[in-house]
Amino acid sequence: MARMTAARAAVEILKREGVTNAFGVPGAAINPFYKALKEGGGVDHTLARHVEGASHMAEGYTRTHPGNIGVCIGTSGPAGTDMITGLYSAIGDSIPILCITGQAPTSVIHKEDFQAVDIASIAKPVTKMAVTVLEAAQVPGVFQQAFHLMRSGRPGPVLIDLPIDVQLTEIEFDPDTYQPLPVYKPAASRAQIEKAIGMLVNSERPLIVAGGGIINADASELLVEFAELTGTPVIPTLMGWGAIPDDHELNAGMVGLQTSHRYGNATFLESDFVLGIGNRWANRHTGYKLDVYREGRTFVHVDIEPTQIGKIFAPDYGIASDAKAALELFVQVARELKAAGELPDRSDWIARGQEHKSTLLRRTHFDDIPIKPQRVYEEMNKAFGPETRYVSTIGLSQIAGAQMLHVYKPRHWINCGQAGPLGWTIPAALGVATADPDAQVVALSGDYDFQFMIEELAVGAQHRIPYVHVLVNNSYLGLIRQAQIGLDINFQVNLEFENINSPELGVYGVDHVKVAEGLGCKAIRVTDPAELGAAFEQAKKLAEEYRVPVVVEAILERITNISMSRTADISDVTEFEEVATEPWHAPSSIKTLKA
Repeated sequence: MARMTAARAAVEILKREGVTNAFGVPGAAINPFYKALKEGGGVDHTLARHVEGASHMAEGYTRTHPGNIGVCIGTSGPAGTDMITGLYSAIGDSIPILCITGQAPTSVIHKEDFQAVDIASIAKPVTKMAVTVLEAAQVPGVFQQAFHLMRSGRPGPVLIDLPIDVQLTEIEFDPDTYQPLPVYKPAASRAQIEKAIGMLVNSERPLIVAGGGIINADASELLVEFAELTGTPVIPTLMGWGAIPDDHELNAGMVGLQTSHRYGNATFLESDFVLGIGNRWANRHTGYKLDVYREGRTFVHVDIEPTQIGKIFAPDYGIASDAKAALELFVQVARELKAAGELPDRSDWIARGQEHKSTLLRRTHFDDIPIKPQRVYEEMNKAFGPETRYVSTIGLSQIAGAQMLHVYKPRHWINCGQAGPLGWTIPAALGVATADPDAQVVALSGDYDFQFMIEELAVGAQHRIPYVHVLVNNSYLGLIRQAQIGLDINFQVNLEFENINSPELGVYGVDHVKVAEGLGCKAIRVTDPAELGAAFEQAKKLAEEYRVPVVVEAILERITNISMSRTADISDVTEFEEVATEPWHAPSSIKTLKA
C-alpha cells in the first residue's frame, strides 16, 4: 500500500473524480495542500485576487458543462468566511462546488489560535456537508463522500476544512484502486408519468415551466422533444433559460415580476394547466400574489428534491424525480400516445402564444444621448451570435438583459438566480471562460456590480482569460433606486461625483476605462448609441488579439425605469417606457412586430 500525506491523497482523489481545474488563494494553513497540488500535477490552478472571487470562479466553471465540478481553495479563518457567499450562491441554485480550506492545528483550534474559526459550523446552512477533518485517515472517505453528495439528489456545494497537521500526516492510500461512489438520483415511475400526462392531455391550454433542474440534468433535448410531441408551449425560468431556443415556436417567453416578457406573462395568464419540471416557483417568477399565479390553473410539479414539492404552494400532483429521468419517461409515453392518435391538436393554442410573441414587444431602438439601456441590448443581439455564453448576476442590467437578449442553448445564460450577490459577474465569467476557452463569453454588469470585485480583472490579464464585459454605467444603484419609488425616497443610491482625474466623465465618477487598463485589460467607452455595434466588434478583436478581458462601457442616461411590477403581481407589470408599436422599434426581436 502506498504511503502519502493526507493532502496528497486528497489531490489524487480530485483527479480521479474528474477535477482538472481549481481556483484559489494559498496561505500558511493550506500550503501543504498546495505542495501536494504542485507535486501531484494534473490540476491547473488559477490564482484569484480575492477568495470570494475564487468561489464564484468555481461556480461559473461548474455551470459551463455537464459534469463539471469547480473547486475553490483558501487558507484558514477569513478565507473560509469570504467563500460563504459563493457557497450560498451555489446551494441556492443547486450548483456543486467543492470548497477546501486550511485550518489551525487540531490541538489549538479551540484556543483562539490565529485565524482559527469554526468554518464548518458557519458553512453548514449553505452546504450539503461541511466538515473539519480531525483524523488524517478519514480524509479519503470524506472527499469520496463529498463528491457523492455534490452529485446526488439536488446538487449542491460541500466544504472540507483541513487542519494543517492533518494535511501533513502520512496515511496508507492506494490511488490506483480508488473508485467514486455511485450517484443517487430519484426517478419517476411509469404510473406517475402516465398520471401527469393524463392531466396535461385533458387540459385545453397547457404550459411547461422549465427550470434550472432541466439544465443541471442535461435534459434540454428531451424537454424540446416532449414539448414538440405534445404541442405544449414552454415557459423557461431565468435559471432554465436556454433549455429551449428563444426562436423555437414553442418557446412562449419568460414569466414574472421583472425578468419576463410581455408575451410570456400574457400567455401564462391564459393557461389552464402548468407542468413544472426542475423549478422551485421562485418569487420573481410567480410574484408574491400566488392567488393570481395559481387561479384557474392545475399544477403538476416534478423536482429532484422531495421536500421542494409543496414548499411554495401545494401542487395538484407532485413527482420526486430527476428531470432527465422524468423526461425520458414523458417522451416515451408521449410517443406511444401520439402513435395511438390520443394526443389533442394544440395548433390554435400554439398560434395564440406566437401571436402574443409578435405583438407584445418592448421597444429597444432609441437614439438618445446619453444612451438608453434598451439600445445596448439591441446592439448586443446584433453583435453576439447564438453561440454566445452570457454571464450576469443582479440589478437592472440583468433584468433588462433577460427581457431583451436572446439565448438559444442551455448553459448559454449563466446567471446567479437565488442569491444574486453583487460582484459575482467578473469572477464567474472568468470561470466560464476557463471551462470553455474557445467560447464567446460576454458578461453583463451595472456599474456597482462591476466595482464590487473589479480586482479579479487582473486574474484574466495574468492568466490570459479573454472575454467581453459589457458595462452599463448610469452611476446609480438603479434597481434599488427603482425599488425606492414606492417609498417616495431616493436615498443613498446615487454614485455620482466629479472625478478630479477624469473631468471628461462629468458626474459619472469612477473612470472604469483607466481602472480596467491599470489591471492589465483593454477597455472602450461609448457615449453614442450609433457607436455601440462597432465597439462590440472591436472588443471581440481585442480579446482575441491580447487574450485578456475587454470592457465595453456604455454611458447611460442617469435614470431609466425598467419594466416590472410595482404590486408584486404578474398581471400588473408597469411599462415605464413606451412599448413597441412599429417594427423598427424592436429590430432585433425574435419575431418581427406585427404593427
